[in-house]
Amino acid sequence: MKLNNFKRTVFLVLVGILLFYATIYIDIFFRARSAYLEAEKYFDWYKNPQKKQQFFLEKYNKEKKQLDLLLLKNKIDKKEYDLKLELLDFKITQEQNESSLKYAYVWYKTAIELFSPPETKWIKLSKEKIEPVKQLWKKELESKGYKIEDYMVE
Repeated sequence: MKLNNFKRTVFLVLVGILLFYATIYIDIFFRARSAYLEAEKYFDWYKNPQKKQQFFLEKYNKEKKQLDLLLLKNKIDKKEYDLKLELLDFKITQEQNESSLKYAYVWYKTAIELFSPPETKWIKLSKEKIEPVKQLWKKELESKGYKIEDYMVE
């Protein structure tokens, strides 16, 4: 009877450990996938700047609509509305002017450094794409007049 309980306990412990590691693997897999897809979004914006402009135009319109609603409901006055609208314009312009390549590189690097091991499909894809993106980003910075060394973009 005691041997049976011991075997059952060992079995349950092993199953628990297996479930624990499976949960960790699944979590890391999906986090790596999320980071990779975010990098792909930014790289796509580099290749298709109109998609980036469209994204920020929609974001601006959505946030402006919320401000318009607050003004309409008299939750903010016209002066505060104008100030918040000016801040929104500034914020959207700044975000739009950020380098898409920089963010693509950072997200690929995030996937590689934070979500491996295990070596998932997303990590392998990130490793394949990070160096070309890094080189494009360096060229972009150099075209703006910056002298770039490898350590500066790490």
